Amino acid sequence: MNEISISEFKAKCLGLIEEIHKTRQPLRITRHGKPVAEVIAAGPDRTRKFVGAGVGTGKIVGDIVAPAIDFGEMEVYRK
Repeated sequence: MNEISISEFKAKCLGLIEEIHKTRQPLRITRHGKPVAEVIAAGPDRTRKFVGAGVGTGKIVGDIVAPAIDFGEMEVYRK
């Protein structure tokens, strides 16, 4: 992984980002020799939807507050 000081990164930012995009190699940015950030190439765009995307609508049927199981049926909870 290449390293660069924060002041040099500030001066050459656009060119460095283009280089990261082309080479897909990450770049570590340092301040006083200590790492403060890493710049990596963006991943592929996700066009597929997944279940948790919150896309679409749903219909709630029944009680959404009540427990999903009856605790009285479980031997552990019987007195």
